Amino acid sequence: MYGVITNIIILNNTKNKMYSVESFIEDKNDENYDAIIVLGCGVYADGTPTPLLSDRLDAAISLYDAGVAPKLLMSGDHYKDNYNEVAAMREYALERGVPSEDIFMDHAGLSTYDSMYRAANIFEIKKCIVVTQEYHLSRALYLANSLGIDSVGVIATGHIFEAQPYYSFREVLARSKDFAKCIFKPEASINGEVIDITGNGEVTLDE
Repeated sequence: MYGVITNIIILNNTKNKMYSVESFIEDKNDENYDAIIVLGCGVYADGTPTPLLSDRLDAAISLYDAGVAPKLLMSGDHYKDNYNEVAAMREYALERGVPSEDIFMDHAGLSTYDSMYRAANIFEIKKCIVVTQEYHLSRALYLANSLGIDSVGVIATGHIFEAQPYYSFREVLARSKDFAKCIFKPEASINGEVIDITGNGEVTLDE
């Protein structure tokens, strides 16, 4: 019963905050957002994004090019030296014309909760657009708003995934887990010094 209730709460609280790329550009382009947050979800051994991730990046870059926000925050897993989601995300955006100074990297976005906690507390984002697939977007938005970020979401589309039923089932469980985190608000797994999201994103490059 707990799982059913928490999923209903999260879905109902976010259903009116989700847009397609096209409708967002048309309807929401007159508001002041600090950044577009792109959530990582896997890169191949050669450093190229998975189809899930490339769809998210394509949507985010379209929003950036339309001028809806001045910065991109790539939030993903770079916990190990030989696995770097955020560097791959940055390179993908650079290749498509996004200026280096407008790309920030959160190297410690180890989970959706950690990404949103760090967006609020490390990057001090107050208002943002979150980009991910529809099945994942409700939870990401609920987390962001619970942590004090005024957020709306844009749905990444493009590929059709055979594993979608598995992704959706796993998301049901994840919503229940993160609902509790929204109550207790534990710190992210990794914290650090504040980074000014209005500055130059190159401060987040690896040293």
